[in-house]
This record gives sequence, C-alpha cells and structure tokens, in this order.
Amino acid sequence: MIFAKQAKLPDGWASDVRISQSEGRITEVDVDQKPQASDLRVDTLLPALGNLHSHSFQRAMAGMTEYRMAGKDSFWTWRELMYRFTEHLTPEQIEAIAAFTFMEMQEAGYAAVGEFHYLHHQPGGAAYDDLGELSARIAAAAQTTGIGLTHLPVLYTYGGAGQQALQPGQARFGNGVAQFNALVARAKAQVSQLPADCQVGIAPHSLRATSPDDLAAVLTAHPDGPIHTHIAEQPQEVRDIVSWLGARPVAWLLDHVDVSSRWCLIHATHMTTAETKQMAQSGAVAGLCPVTEANLGDGPFNGPAYLEAGGAFGVGSDSNVLIGLAEELRMLEYSQRLRDVARNVMVTAEGSVGEALYTGAARGGAQALGRGAGEIAVGAWADLLAIDSTTPALCTLRQDQLLDGLVFAAKADVVTDVWSAGRHAVAGGRHRDRDAITSAYRAALQTLMAAV
Repeated sequence: MIFAKQAKLPDGWASDVRISQSEGRITEVDVDQKPQASDLRVDTLLPALGNLHSHSFQRAMAGMTEYRMAGKDSFWTWRELMYRFTEHLTPEQIEAIAAFTFMEMQEAGYAAVGEFHYLHHQPGGAAYDDLGELSARIAAAAQTTGIGLTHLPVLYTYGGAGQQALQPGQARFGNGVAQFNALVARAKAQVSQLPADCQVGIAPHSLRATSPDDLAAVLTAHPDGPIHTHIAEQPQEVRDIVSWLGARPVAWLLDHVDVSSRWCLIHATHMTTAETKQMAQSGAVAGLCPVTEANLGDGPFNGPAYLEAGGAFGVGSDSNVLIGLAEELRMLEYSQRLRDVARNVMVTAEGSVGEALYTGAARGGAQALGRGAGEIAVGAWADLLAIDSTTPALCTLRQDQLLDGLVFAAKADVVTDVWSAGRHAVAGGRHRDRDAITSAYRAALQTLMAAV
C-alpha cells in the first residue's frame, strides 16, 4: 500500500489517499484515509509520464556536437556526426548506454519509455546471427532498470525521399519489408520475457526512409499495437516530400493512410493550419520532444491551433541530450511564448498551464505507448510519481499550483519515488541500482571513446 498526503486523481486533488496495487495494476484508490503502519508514505502522488520517444544510444553523444563548424550548422550536419558515432557501438555498449539512459529517465520521473530503435545490424550492415541481437539488448536494459518498455523497431529502407540508396552511415539501420517483419517477430519474442506491461510496436522511420508501397505492406502485416513515425521535422524534409509525393508530409500521410489513435506522429513541427487541425482530429498523438527540437534547431510546434482542435500530445527525450521531465514541458510552453510573444499559451480557455501540460502529456504519452496508464485510477498500470511539496521550490504553493511549480519552478530533486507498473525502482530520489548501472556505463564509454 502507498499512502499519500495528497494525490492528483482524475477528478482533481484529494487528501490522505491510500492506493493498493496487484500484479502491477491499481486495485483500490481510497481518499480521506489514515495511514497504516505498513504503508509506504509519500508526500504528493501524481500519475507518472511515459517518455514517448527515445534513441537511447544518443545519450552517449551528449555534449559532443555543440562545436560550430565552418558554415551553417543544422540538423543535417548533426546527423552526419551521429552516423559516424554509430559505426563503433558494440552490443554490450548499446545495452549499458540504454540502461543508464533509462535509469536517468526514471530518476527524472518517467515510468515508461518508447524506444524508437533503428540500430539493428553490425557495422557495415551485415545482420547479426540473431537478427534481434540489438533489440535484445534494449530489452535487457529495460529488465535491469525496471522501466516500462514499448519497443519500437524501425523500418528504415532508403537513404532519402524518392527511394534513394542508403548511405554508408545508414547501413546499420537498413531492412526491407520481409526482413523487418522477421525482426519484429524476434523482438516480440524477446520482449515477451519482460513484465506484462512491456510490448512491441512498429516505427516506419519517416516518409523519406520508406515508400508508399512498403509502408502499406508493413501496416497490413502489423494490424495491432502502437505505430510511431517521424514527420515534418525539418523544412528540407517537407520540400523533399512535396517534390517526390506531391504533398506535404502530414497532409500526404493523413490522406493516404488510416491514421488513428494507434499512431504517434513525432515532431510534426512544420505544418500548415489545415494540417494541424486534421492531425488533431485524426486521434493520433503528437510526439513532441521540445529539448531536442530546440537543440537541433527544428522549430516550435503549432501548439495553440492543435489544442484548439482537440489534439492529444505527449513528450519524449529523443536524442537524450538532456533528460528532464519538467524541462520538456517547460520548453514546450516557452517555445510557444517566444514565438507568439505571449504568456500561458498551452492551455485552452482559462486554467493552470502546468496542469494542462502535465495531465495532457500523461494521457497522451500513455496512449502513444499503448499503455493503460496516465492517471491514478483503478485498473490502470501503477505508473506513479511522488514528489516532495515541502521543498523550497514548492513549499509556498497551494494544491492547485503544485503542477505549475513542478513544471516551471522546480528541479528534478523534488522527485522522491517512481513506480513502473508497480515496480518501485526509484526511492529517495535514487534508482535502486544506480551504482552498478553507472559503473557499467562508464566502462562502456571508456572503451567506446578509445575506438571513436
């Protein structure tokens, strides 16, 4: 049992809340209770967010791409550096980096992750003896940390719009449809060994890395589960798709594919107002990664129009240059303020911006990950986050201001506990296996950097 001084429930704040769980799911939520001697006591309990978009291996690159080269740096120059980095990664290093990255996510307050996994093969592109070798490494990292995993093997067949050949730096990513389907089957077998809240979806990387026929074939082969795709992240990408397919990326996808609540459209940065409204009405989740989008110079999302049309959204840490739950939500709002020269933008009508951001991302992230979570309710997975409202950053705030304080005024040190489907991985602000995971990460990076 968990006893919370206060908790954010679907219908509002409640005091003196006792929560029971069984087999990872919440079985009882009782308010106005007295704590029992055996209860684990926390201050403030929230539904924990799912991190809906991660490339975990890129965490090892953090800080290595912030040196300006001659000319104008862009997403595309960053991508070339990333390709060179991937040439040296071993399976053991990928597992150690993923475990460290997942641990950091949990300590930041995330209970689950959508791992958008496109690193499949050996350097040079030859398959491992086990086609799912690197998916197995991601599953092992999830097992080590206890995070909830939605594994998303990526279909990456072409090097650019118009079915261009893969570049040498993309060789480790490449699969045709048949091999991709075999890879997904292998990943499902591996992830089936994890707890019941973990699952496998699919991720056609982007319109530029697949083709209309291949996309249709893959969607037919995988009629269930989450579907994630990058879309309209960069203006050059939009121009390339228009030149090839005759329509902007989001418009083409919505017109040619049955986009539904199974879908998560990552970034969707460069959309017209019509595309924004149509995407919101499709039921898909906008997968927003504001820290990475700022780091790569992508641009801000069209937030007000999307919310006005009833769109769902969640947040992810993408390149993992910085892993911070509040930082993603804060950057999302601040990017809108800077563009619009306004305040309190990411909320419809009146109300708390922090609450709108937090609860919206909790619901949208759970939907995108195909995860029955996002609220503290009977039957939901016990994805829970405890924070300490007595810390200096929060101690003067009323209940109805706490989420504003968490998003805009607090640091990660307010996080005390995190549960992923009932697995209590973070207590006292620290992951249970932090020392061992960090030691393995340091050793992996030492050997990696000697080879790079």
